[in-house]
Amino acid sequence: MADIIRAIQYGCGPIGVAVGSLAARRGDIELVGALDVDPEKVGRDLGALREDGEDLGVIVSDDAVALFAATSPDIVFHTTGSSFPGIFGQLEGIIGAGVNIVSTCEELSFPWLTEPDLTGKLDSIAREGGVTVLGTGINPGFLMDLWPLAMTAPCQDIRHVRGVRIQDASPRRLPFQVKIGASRTPDEFQQLVDEGTLRHVGLPESVAMIAGALGWELDDIQESIEPVMAEEPVSSPLMSVEAGQAAGVKQIGRGLIEGREVINLEFQAYIGAPDPYDAVYVTGTPNMEVILKGGMHGDIGTAAVTVNAARRVVEAPPGFVTMKDLPPVVCPAD
Repeated sequence: MADIIRAIQYGCGPIGVAVGSLAARRGDIELVGALDVDPEKVGRDLGALREDGEDLGVIVSDDAVALFAATSPDIVFHTTGSSFPGIFGQLEGIIGAGVNIVSTCEELSFPWLTEPDLTGKLDSIAREGGVTVLGTGINPGFLMDLWPLAMTAPCQDIRHVRGVRIQDASPRRLPFQVKIGASRTPDEFQQLVDEGTLRHVGLPESVAMIAGALGWELDDIQESIEPVMAEEPVSSPLMSVEAGQAAGVKQIGRGLIEGREVINLEFQAYIGAPDPYDAVYVTGTPNMEVILKGGMHGDIGTAAVTVNAARRVVEAPPGFVTMKDLPPVVCPAD
């Protein structure tokens, strides 16, 4: 494989622009194009879509076929949606062009859980097309699945895995704050949960990835969702939350074997969280505990994991893979 990876950014929302901008700064990656369907973005420089961005010399196009033909990319950074069925057609088109994919679609992190047939089809067409497809990000993709798995390496036995992510949503992008239900009344919050539009996507996928890697055959995966209520007014640079409104969300994913919990993943994201942190606790021989004080910034981490995975994906055998299937993804030295 060539030393320089030729890449296209597919999807130019806040995460896509962050991914593309990071890729453009990497010495081993050449960003050769960008794609989006938004007419207000098409024809503009990708870097200029950031508030503090500088031109990258990469103009956003809405013609994937023409862009692939003109640039001959090695990989696409795909950042358009959370639903695997919803983005399958896009993945199919990229594969048809013979291009590898790193996608931030949360359900694609371990889609065997909810879409086994569609995942089998994706794996099949990727193999036929001679390309590799990966779903990843900071969470799912690292903090609550790959990181806990790495911590089990020095253990002689494992009895329970717990991951906790408490994050202050104040510095996050507006779509994220909206997604976690910030500023909603309790009734509005519950209605959106019932509709399936308010949730952090990926906890069950992370539970399933951990179980699959450790060889646990789960009987059940459970998930609960509830609001974190503001007891006093709080705000971010992008919105205000009154007392009695939801400041964000608390979700818990659990993996059970014969009624016994073996995996517990707790995710809290809300505006004004006073002491954010990420932590993993492994119960086994020996017990393991690692706490990241201050927590990981989700948007920074997602962009980094996505871009850092590029070389592993390009070098991997064709087919669909998850983060547990690849050699360690690392940040290359300057």
